[in-house]
Amino acid sequence: MLTGLFLLAALFAILLYALTPEIPVLRGPILLASFIAILIGSLLCMLFMLRWLLRPYHQLVGEAERASAAQELLKSRDEAEFVLETFQSVVAQLQEQRKELEQLSAEARERANSAEKFSERIVASLPSGLIAFDAGGLSMVINTPGRTLLDVDGRALGESYEDLLANHAELAEMVGDCLAQGTLYRRSEVEARTADGRLRRLGATIAPIELPPDRSRVGMTGDATAARGALCLLTDITEVTELREQVALKNNLESLGEMSAGLAHEFKNAIATLQGYAQLLQNLELNDKAQVAAGSLLNEVRNLATMVTAFLNFARPQPLQLEEVDLHELILDCQAELQSLLQELKVSVAVESSGSFIVRADERMLRSALLNLVRNAVEAIPPDKAERSVIVRTARDTQFVSIEVRDSGAGISPAQLQKIFIPFFTTKPKGHGIGLALTHRVITEHGGTLTAANAPEGGAVFTIKIPVGNTRASDDPQAAQYRREQ
Repeated sequence: MLTGLFLLAALFAILLYALTPEIPVLRGPILLASFIAILIGSLLCMLFMLRWLLRPYHQLVGEAERASAAQELLKSRDEAEFVLETFQSVVAQLQEQRKELEQLSAEARERANSAEKFSERIVASLPSGLIAFDAGGLSMVINTPGRTLLDVDGRALGESYEDLLANHAELAEMVGDCLAQGTLYRRSEVEARTADGRLRRLGATIAPIELPPDRSRVGMTGDATAARGALCLLTDITEVTELREQVALKNNLESLGEMSAGLAHEFKNAIATLQGYAQLLQNLELNDKAQVAAGSLLNEVRNLATMVTAFLNFARPQPLQLEEVDLHELILDCQAELQSLLQELKVSVAVESSGSFIVRADERMLRSALLNLVRNAVEAIPPDKAERSVIVRTARDTQFVSIEVRDSGAGISPAQLQKIFIPFFTTKPKGHGIGLALTHRVITEHGGTLTAANAPEGGAVFTIKIPVGNTRASDDPQAAQYRREQ
């Protein structure tokens, strides 16, 4: 198209040149004007031509720009969505982690609670008493055996050791020393009195313990950072101590018996000679004063012979002749045998029994032991005492059958309780000090124990315990028939 226009312009220029007069003055300007016109027209044609040619390019560029703008918009939208999705993903992960942390925290709390409950069960299940004090001397933990041994109630927690151990001065001094100096006490023996006045022996182990920071407070030394408490373990060793003392007493008595038996036998021979001479004097014709003197001499010799015989029986005990013995019937027989003494001293004896029990024992020796205990109980009641009674009570548990002889007398002093089973120790004006030692010997030979104590309401209590293996219940008719046949 442009070529055609250019050709038409060239043809017009040629025609104009041919038709123009051949006058140089006119032909020059006309040709110049024609050339300029053709040049401008050509340029315009070229511009329009270029614009036409470049229209698809401009369209492509427009489309590309529009596409780029759309992509930028889409990209920005995708980035926002990506950020939102990333944030939501992070939030979801945080929530999952929070749930996991909550689960772990719950499991940790459960384990801690389980461990605490397990520790509490361990402390509660300990057969020994456990008491823990913080740095200020206040009780933090005390289990049931500890409350029982110290005779305290549920308000014991949070109390100072001075108040808690007010009735146990020796133990309180040891705890205070442990808190102040960190002193360790191992298996120390302390004595304590129960609420009913009975003597109780305790084995105490007191050791310093390190406390956690939340338990720290101003300690006994005044140091605000002190975190040392005291742990006190208590064990009732009363029975063990009594058994140990009984074993020691038995060994001492055996040694004493072996050493003294020969000497007592010689005394008995000499006494027999004295008794013979005293009887010979009574047969002689003497005045009244001499007869009285001879009678008194014979009585003293007989008393001395009785004492020596008892001592020989103690020093050289006879072998046990075991047989079936009904304790209830034996106690009733002893009561009947002492009836004249009971009437003379105006004392009543009551027998309380939870049933009859058959024991394998030497009836003669066991009868002698019971007679001695009941007689001592009757004679221990002062003449001016209003209540004049002796109670003999029998009972049975899983380990022992027990016979308890309780009187309404003045009781036994603590110093005498330690010596009461030693031979020749007596508080009676006319006693020899052999009866209780011999009774103790008889009971121990039967595999049992004999203990003495003071009753809370007053009076003394002697308790015989014979192992259950030596006994059997006899409440059924067949057992009664067996006793009648025997």
